Amino acid sequence: MRFALEALFADVPAEQVAEARDFYRSRAAGRGPAGFEELTEARAKKPAPRAAVPPPAEETVEAPGVRVPVRIFLPSGGPPRGVHLEIHGGGFYMDSAAHSDVRNRALAEALHTAVVGVDYRLAPEDPWPAAPDDCAAVALWLVEQAEVRFGTARLTLGGSSAGATLALATLLRLRDRGVVDRFAGAALRFGTWDLSTRTPSGRLIADEYFIQAYVGHVPDRDRTLPDISPLYADLTGLPPALLVVGAEDILLEDNLTMAGRLSAAGNDVELRVYPAAPHGFTGHPTALAATALDGINSWLRERISCASESAEHGERIS
Repeated sequence: MRFALEALFADVPAEQVAEARDFYRSRAAGRGPAGFEELTEARAKKPAPRAAVPPPAEETVEAPGVRVPVRIFLPSGGPPRGVHLEIHGGGFYMDSAAHSDVRNRALAEALHTAVVGVDYRLAPEDPWPAAPDDCAAVALWLVEQAEVRFGTARLTLGGSSAGATLALATLLRLRDRGVVDRFAGAALRFGTWDLSTRTPSGRLIADEYFIQAYVGHVPDRDRTLPDISPLYADLTGLPPALLVVGAEDILLEDNLTMAGRLSAAGNDVELRVYPAAPHGFTGHPTALAATALDGINSWLRERISCASESAEHGERIS
């Protein structure tokens, strides 16, 4: 059998790939904070979130042991067709749901869904399992309350980088509680799937401070827990997933592995690899990023439509 990475590339115009290559050649490579002092400085220097118009409603989801702020966007022009749970990235120690406001507002309008952004607790002040506890609490709130709160029980979720890790950890928790089938799909962008640093991609990020900040208190032998490193999980019984990653991403190999494991476990999974793209590329000002985001939106729209058709079929049968 012959296998080439190019065979997995998403279909994008050649001029977008050329533009992306030029953009990244002129852009200095970034690096994350090397310790808590640098993290504090990086947080202080981060620009304020851009305001979304109209702005989101701000609420707090309460569950045993947690109170989780959420930012809720409703589409204009009528009731939502579904609800999307979006989990922001930032290495488990940076950013906030507010920094995704503009993207989440656009997503609400593009999909005509409600979008719920989760302000989960950040490391190192609140290390694992605080973040997945918060995300799971909001997901369970949607499972229980979406129909009443939004008029629809069609649910999807997604996230980027650390947000993708938390999204999959949330699905695993919901699967173990027997309610994961309430989610029609998960759009996972360049997830960090191995925090034990045992895989090839994991070893490439072994010295990154975000790992110490998030799970430094967990013994090395336990960092393969699925709630920390989903790559080691039993992945059976999960909803359809879309994995998006750049060909130049340091985490490419683990994303290829995750796609293979999800498929081998019997799940519906689609993998899209974008040429010339590094980690976090969907947040960069390139036409390639816009094409990737449009593709994610189309995939989510299809999942919401499938959920709608399934619900209507179920009503006809009953």
